[in-house]
Amino acid sequence: MGVAQAMEALTERAGLMKESLQKSQTITDNMVGILGSFDHRLSALETAMRPTQIRTHSIRRAHENIDKTLKAAEVILDQFDLSKKAEAKILRGPHEDLESYLEAIDQLRGTIKFFSNNKMFKSASGVISHATGLLSKALSKLEDEFRQILQNYSKPMEPDRLFECLPSNLRPSSEGEGGGGGKSHDPHHKSLENAIFTVPTVIPPRVLPLLHDLAQQMVQAGHQQQLFKTYRDTRAAVLEQSLRKLGVERLSKDDVQRMQWEVLEAKIGNWIHYMRISVKLLFAAEKKICDQILDGVESLRDQCFGEVTVNSVAVLLSFGEAIAKSKRSPEKLFVLLDMYEIMRELQPEIELLFGSQPCTEMKDSALNLTKRLAQTAQETFADFEEAVEKDATKTAVMDGTVHPLTSYVINYVKFLFDYQSTLRLLFQEFDCKDPDTELGAVTTRIMHALQNNLNGKSKQYKDAALTQLFLMNNVHYIVRSVRRSEAKDLLGDDWVQIHRRIVQQHANQYKRVSWAKILQCLTVQSSGSGPVDNSNISRASVKDRFKTFNSQFEELHQRQCQWTVPDSELRESLRLAVAEVLLPAFRSFLKRFGPMIESGKNPQKYIRFSPEDLERMLNEFFEGKTWSEPKR
Repeated sequence: MGVAQAMEALTERAGLMKESLQKSQTITDNMVGILGSFDHRLSALETAMRPTQIRTHSIRRAHENIDKTLKAAEVILDQFDLSKKAEAKILRGPHEDLESYLEAIDQLRGTIKFFSNNKMFKSASGVISHATGLLSKALSKLEDEFRQILQNYSKPMEPDRLFECLPSNLRPSSEGEGGGGGKSHDPHHKSLENAIFTVPTVIPPRVLPLLHDLAQQMVQAGHQQQLFKTYRDTRAAVLEQSLRKLGVERLSKDDVQRMQWEVLEAKIGNWIHYMRISVKLLFAAEKKICDQILDGVESLRDQCFGEVTVNSVAVLLSFGEAIAKSKRSPEKLFVLLDMYEIMRELQPEIELLFGSQPCTEMKDSALNLTKRLAQTAQETFADFEEAVEKDATKTAVMDGTVHPLTSYVINYVKFLFDYQSTLRLLFQEFDCKDPDTELGAVTTRIMHALQNNLNGKSKQYKDAALTQLFLMNNVHYIVRSVRRSEAKDLLGDDWVQIHRRIVQQHANQYKRVSWAKILQCLTVQSSGSGPVDNSNISRASVKDRFKTFNSQFEELHQRQCQWTVPDSELRESLRLAVAEVLLPAFRSFLKRFGPMIESGKNPQKYIRFSPEDLERMLNEFFEGKTWSEPKR
């Protein structure tokens, strides 16, 4: 029963489902029919719309072409407008507003370029011609403006302004003209290595960018030669005026040769100062502004700097050349060393400033002058050595004191040691491996030459004692001077000891030659080996001996009081050495034979001196006193 009901229910449901499916199929068939009909209509509509679409596309393209044409016309109109504005600025000139004037030139260049690329426009050639003519006028005014600004702000530097840029120890003082007069050498010149030189401002910094922009415009226009000529003529003239104000002058070899030594020495001192100011200040300042104004135009920049400075460098170096080529003399050695020293000091700056190809000739000229000064100094050195050996001055020092040649040579050698560092550089110029050894050898040769000359001069004396005194004084002066100077380190202790012994030898020779004869008067030889017997010597013989002693001592006293031993220690030492020999001999003779004379008539006629008198009179020896009667 239950199964039958279930089957019936299923059958009923299956029928309903079948009916539903049949309805759905009918709907689907109807929709397919409708859609097919719609598709057919759309195709018909599309066919009908195609002509309209074609017309719309054509209209759109026409609009795009119109827009392009309008935009092109607008650009052309803008170019005409810019050209007119540029023309107005150009006609007003650059004085009112230089920056706008430069912009106008750029605008003109842009207009010319635009119409050159768009020559299909009817008016293109006319516009190009007009703009080109306007640009030419603009650039001409630009050159005038560059020249005017450069000249207005290019003024010669006053010496006082330059001196303010120097380190304080190089600034002028009341003692030296121009801060460099007279002797310029400073044995402590190494302090200059860290000295600050302030490069002066020769053109105001605010003006330099304007000059730079003007220069760039001239270069772009192909006017490099006009720019070069204007810059060179203006700046070169100003630099030369600055040097003339400082005191620089062109002197020839003949001018130098005619000058008194004192005048020439002062000019050399000034020249050394001028060289330092020129290289470290004036040329450095010129290089700085040249680099700034002509930045970006390397070839023209270096050429301009070279041409601006060439005449000034030539004038400065010509004086050095004249000195190097002039007649050599011993007193010139030190100024030659000063000049060589400043050229070596400035060499790094010279190579930096004049390192470019257009400046090669100036750099080479400076380096050649350095070498020529070194060569002349070395030759003067050799001349001095020879002159010392061959000095034939007949000026005799009558009192046997230190000869002027000795003091001159010693001072010369001592002064040389202020130049030790410079001399080492100089020796190295000629491939010397050991400059210190060379300096020692040179000093030794000069000392030897001096001693040879003094030996010759000593032969002028007829008195052999004065010959020995002269040699003693001079060799002692040499030794004492060496011991107190740096020459001792180069000559060595052995040299000093050997020459101290020579001084002693001359002192001993003086004693022997001068006092041997008078001492014989006080010496009594025994007839045999036994003691001397006073009874064997007559009163007359003793009188003769006292008379001879008196006469000889008075003569020695009168003559040798006029002689001079300038060194107080040596003078006392020599007096003591004489006293140690003379006084004991006199006391002994007086003690033994004095009673024989004192017991007779007029004993004071023969015994004129006491030992104390002799000692007092010995202390008057070698004082260089002048007597009323002529010197013997």
